[in-house]
Formats: sequence, structure tokens, C-alpha cells
Amino acid sequence: MNTKIIDLTNIGLLLLACALAYVIPFELFLFSYAVLGPLHYLTEISWLKKRDCFTTGKRDYVFLVLPCIVLTIIVLVSTYGQAPIVRHIYAAFYSAFGDRFFNFSNVMIFVAFFSALAFVMFKDWVYKFVFILTSLLVGIIVQNSEPFLLFFAIFLPTLIHVFVFTGLFMLSGALKNRSATGIASIVVFIFCGAIFFIWRPVFNFYSITDYAQKAVILDGRGFVNLNVAFINFFKMGKVSMELLFQSPVGLSVGRFVAFAYTYHYLNWFSKTEVIKWHKVPAKWLAAVIALWIFSVMLYVYDYKTGLMALYFLSMLHVFLEFPLNYRSVMGIWEETSTILGFRKPVVVKNKVSIVGARKK
Repeated sequence: MNTKIIDLTNIGLLLLACALAYVIPFELFLFSYAVLGPLHYLTEISWLKKRDCFTTGKRDYVFLVLPCIVLTIIVLVSTYGQAPIVRHIYAAFYSAFGDRFFNFSNVMIFVAFFSALAFVMFKDWVYKFVFILTSLLVGIIVQNSEPFLLFFAIFLPTLIHVFVFTGLFMLSGALKNRSATGIASIVVFIFCGAIFFIWRPVFNFYSITDYAQKAVILDGRGFVNLNVAFINFFKMGKVSMELLFQSPVGLSVGRFVAFAYTYHYLNWFSKTEVIKWHKVPAKWLAAVIALWIFSVMLYVYDYKTGLMALYFLSMLHVFLEFPLNYRSVMGIWEETSTILGFRKPVVVKNKVSIVGARKK
């Protein structure tokens, strides 16, 4: 399958995801997250590991896994703090650290994000260690600031991951391949993301189901916090249940979130023949499929159970993708600089590489 066909396929998937998001926004999001999400996590994690997560060292990924483990423990303890098994653990941590214990989960996201930059920039572990330690100290200092919480706790692992980084990944590929259809797909991508806030109809035939509303809220621990943060950040209105689930404002945000997540997953699967994430041993692929089916069953049984059981994998794939996100930005800069004439391709041993060369 050539890149033109893949780009045209992606344009079709963009329009499909956009149309479905308009009709059944919250249900589409829940379906995509529960069904497409786990298969995406499992296949991307193995694909990234096979490529050393695009870092300069073979073991760098360990220092992205560790903060994810700490983050997961904090989230699970805070979520199930009143359960008999963890009640005493919760009380001990809260007694010792107070709210700082729970805010430390956001520090882990901060550490992973900036550590990934070091894993891309440096080969020497001295520099990497300094970067990790510095990011940890800075994260602890600023962990209670509102901009820090908004960016790292809410937007980075959600909308920035599924929408912004997906767009950058698409742009990097389109520039690298000099693909007109690739650029067209990005234009459609941006159009679809913006149209939800331009055309905001309230269809008489649609009303969020009780199940979907409960699953989105999850006693205040669900994805409703993302919608609330989005509305508050852009000052779109005073948050209420009616605004979130029935008004043009709430529906536009719900549609955008559903579209961003759904297309993020579809984009991954549409590039199977290019990325070749399925080229793994048969036993591993069988294990991935079995785990995926089990994951979907957990969501069917109880959405909160599925969300918590898959929390580690969902965040791990975000953390492990950070180095690739940085490389996508670097690739965009290199390709753009080459197109504009600020850098020039140099053939070395029959291979083309980019070297810095300021145009005189």
C-alpha cells in the first residue's frame, strides 16, 4: 500500500470519525477508548520497545517505565483509598504527605516528559541523569501551580497526546514523503478539529444515555474532568450537568474529544503496512489479542474497573511515545528547513542525510 492510498484512507477515516462524533459524541468516545484503546496500547508499546523507544540508549525506556509505575500506584491508592485492602496504606500516605502525595503523580508526568527529551538529545548518561534529577526537583517545586496541573495533569496525557502529537506525527510524515495528499489529510484533520466549535447543532434525536453519562463522570474521577478543564480554560461558560451534556458548548467539547481519541486510534491502525507493528512472533501477537479481548471484557463488566485495570498500559504508551514526539518535531524542523533552503541534503555512501548549512 503506497503513501497516497494511506493518506486518502486517512482522509476517509477523519471524515468518518467527525461524522460519528457529531451524532453520538459521548458513546463514541467510550467505545473507542474501551475497544480501540487497549489494542492500540498493546501494539504500540511492543512496537516502540522493538525500536528502543526512539531513544539513544537501549535501556532508556526503563526510566520512563519507573515514573509510570509510581504514577499508577498513586492513582490506584487514591481511587480505592477507602477499600478494606488499601485503607491503611491510604491513611499512612496521607498522614505522612497530605495532598502532596497525590500531586506527586503529576510530577511523574513532568519527569517522564522532560526525561524523554534528554533520551533523544544525549548519549552520555551523565547528561541524562542531570536532566532527570533537574526535572524531578523542578516538578516538586511547581507541582501545586495551576498552569502546571492544567498542562501536565490534564491536557498532556489526553488531548495533547491524541490530537496535537497525532497532527505533528502526520505532518512529519507528509513533509518527509513530500506528499500532497499527506498535506491534504492534515488540512482535513485541522478542519475536523475546528468544525465542532463553528457548527454546534443540538440534534433532537440525540440525548446522552444514562450509562454513558455515568461512565464519563465515574463519581468525579472520569473523563468529565477533561471536558470541565477545557470549558474553564477557554471560558466557554459556567459548568453544570446541563452545560456538559445538553448544551451546544458541552456537545462541541464532547464531539471534539470523541473525534480526537477515535481518529488517534484509527490513524495508528491505518498505518499498519507502513509501521508494521503486526510484524511480531505469532505467540506474541496471540498474547496481544488475548489481552485485548480480556481488556474489552473488563470494560463491558464495569467501565471503572476496565479504566483502572488498564491505567498503567494507557499511561505507559503515552510515556514511551514522548521520545517519538520529540523526534517528530525535530523531523518537521529538518524537513521544513530543507524545503526553505536553510539546510541541504548531503549524499553519504549512497544515503541522504541532513546536515546544518545556513544558506548564504
